[in-house]
Amino acid sequence: MKRPLIEACVDSYASAMAASRAGADRLELCAHLVIGGTTPTHALFRQVQRGSGVPINVLIRPRFGDFLYTEPELEEMCEEIAAFRDLGANGVVIGALTPDGELDLAQMRRMMACAGQMEVTLHRAFDMTRDPFRALEDAVSLGCRTILSSGQAANAALGAPLLAELNEQAAGRIDLMAGCGVKRTNIAGIAALTGITTFHTTGRKGSVDSGMRYRKEGVSMGLPSLSEYELWLTDEAEFRACAETVHALGTPGAQA
Repeated sequence: MKRPLIEACVDSYASAMAASRAGADRLELCAHLVIGGTTPTHALFRQVQRGSGVPINVLIRPRFGDFLYTEPELEEMCEEIAAFRDLGANGVVIGALTPDGELDLAQMRRMMACAGQMEVTLHRAFDMTRDPFRALEDAVSLGCRTILSSGQAANAALGAPLLAELNEQAAGRIDLMAGCGVKRTNIAGIAALTGITTFHTTGRKGSVDSGMRYRKEGVSMGLPSLSEYELWLTDEAEFRACAETVHALGTPGAQA
């Protein structure tokens, strides 16, 4: 049986350290998770690299929105991949689609060539594809190590039936990693239904109140649905509970 693994999705030094202390096997380092994640800064990567001692895979996503990229955006992503490769990243997390909802194989090959020997995860662009079974075969042919997926559903628990089919089709050729809405309370159930033992979670319990005493009302710096006075951070106790649940999947008699 493949060793169970839990990856922490983090977008700050504080979250990365909390997840590292709590048993993360790997970090996916991002920025701006409230909009689905974008490429983090090199400074944040270096800071987390110094402090965590955990392998770091870096999200490469230049903006919020779809995964249909222009040539300048592709050039930007390739340059970022090369930069993080040179900084010592364990891997990169990438994805690009055609207008018809298929993996853009030409763009993926260019990015993977920049990645060199780094691990490559196909991110949840996979969940936006027209045919996930074909997309899985494309990811295998490209040489991706992992596919991060919610089973093309709002969360991985709802997507478990498709994840089970995909995991069976993968047959060990590529690692299926269940992500989106993964919590301590549903990990064992998802594993039992799908056979998946690799999980991806932020380990959050809810927002953390800002330390600001003076608060300016009626002014928003970004999405008006988000408060300027709340932070979203990995909760160390919550992530530790998730990690213990995932790692227990590898013990005799555990469901997987």
